[in-house]
Amino acid sequence: MAIIRFENYVWKYTQTEVPALKGINLEIEEGTFVGIIGPNGAGKTTLAYSINGLIPSQYYGVRKGHVYVMGKEVEEYRSEDLTEIVGVVFSDPEAQFTAMTVEDEVVFGMENIGLSVDEIRERLAWVVPLTKIGPLMDKPPYEVSGGQKARVALASVLAMTPKVLVLDEPTSMLDPISRKLVFEVLAQLKQEQHSTIVVIEHNLENLVPLADRMVLLYEGEVALVDDTERFFGQMDVLLKCDVFPPGAIHLFYKLLESGYYQGKLPLTLDEAAARLRALMDNGRKQ
Repeated sequence: MAIIRFENYVWKYTQTEVPALKGINLEIEEGTFVGIIGPNGAGKTTLAYSINGLIPSQYYGVRKGHVYVMGKEVEEYRSEDLTEIVGVVFSDPEAQFTAMTVEDEVVFGMENIGLSVDEIRERLAWVVPLTKIGPLMDKPPYEVSGGQKARVALASVLAMTPKVLVLDEPTSMLDPISRKLVFEVLAQLKQEQHSTIVVIEHNLENLVPLADRMVLLYEGEVALVDDTERFFGQMDVLLKCDVFPPGAIHLFYKLLESGYYQGKLPLTLDEAAARLRALMDNGRKQ
């Protein structure tokens, strides 16, 4: 079942000549992990904001077509009801901070949706260790490190247990270690909660192993959508749209193209290393 559906969706910001999104038709199935990629200006953030209702409620522009969440048009939701269904983590975590301590920040959203004290305690007991923010609870969210801010923002959204989690370039300002920690949380969510997760991301090494499906946006249109392995098998489309896949995938695509390798494209470094060793062993035997 499609939990999110775009039908001939167009959005053009006021004072721009060209629409940011042009005739988008896209379905996201419940319980899937979807990666959305594309060059700058492709319309990725506009797509994200159209799912949670920030567009059109907070932006001026012309909207055509439809966006459905759980079978209901986004414009028909009250904003507070849609917030409970779709949680968004922004690329700049500070943009969503409102409280003076990390604990208050995480609790704030839960209080807004009317949870009892016992329910709030129960969710804190789950989300704090999941996101590893226990030592930060008494600190101001603005004063912790970039990676810690990202995890605080993620914890604040997760605590409200939305059915859909949308992350707009959550690791764009993070170092590799902090980036890895964020994706470890997402991996645990995928495995244990079977959440519907939509991640917009430029750094593909951590995204690709988790994604069930990938979407490529280019110049406001869906240029490609497919299961992750088949998606990267269409390398000519990706390169034409200025998207460069992880090095391991690109290497094996070239080996496949040249006839030196037969099989599936590896989606992780461990898979690539194992298959490369197997290729080398076969070469020695011959």
